[in-house]
Amino acid sequence: MTLEQQKWDRIYRDRGADASQAAEVLKHNRHLLPQSGMSMDLACGLGANSLLLAESGLHVRCWDISPVAIDQLSRLAAEQGLPISAEVVDVEQQPPPAQSLDVLVVTYFLSRALVPALIAALKPGGVLFYQTYCRDKVAGQGPSNPDYLLKDNELLTLFAGLKIRVYREESLLGEHNEGWRDRAMLVAEKPR
Repeated sequence: MTLEQQKWDRIYRDRGADASQAAEVLKHNRHLLPQSGMSMDLACGLGANSLLLAESGLHVRCWDISPVAIDQLSRLAAEQGLPISAEVVDVEQQPPPAQSLDVLVVTYFLSRALVPALIAALKPGGVLFYQTYCRDKVAGQGPSNPDYLLKDNELLTLFAGLKIRVYREESLLGEHNEGWRDRAMLVAEKPR
């Protein structure tokens, strides 16, 4: 077991399944999901996004490096009878196959080197839902290492080949106690 797996296993063991909620990018834009198809929750953690995708009628593959997270998610999916296939996969070593997904959800995971493979994994017309932390923060949420934080408007640059359908990043503008801070969200469609 790698140090990375041990770290995430410890986090998910301590957090517990009840702490998991679907990401805002998916909850607020659920109406943009197709009615059927193959979806993936990449670096899924405890799988709240996976559950929402399955409840929306999609077949769901979810990958995470943590066996603890995958075990918890597999049990929950089986209890609820949801079409979720959960696997322990190091997504940086094994990206999803090209043109295999109608929907791809990535939240609180950033690997810039993986972006071309993520775009390639979408079928024409496929939709990407992405949300993660930014460098320009109001509060101390998220990682401190800048390698895992988005630069200003970086999601727009990383996924420039896709059709942007939703984008939100408030940065340090305006009243810091209001709004949606410290994160960026993107919903984008792969051209047909």
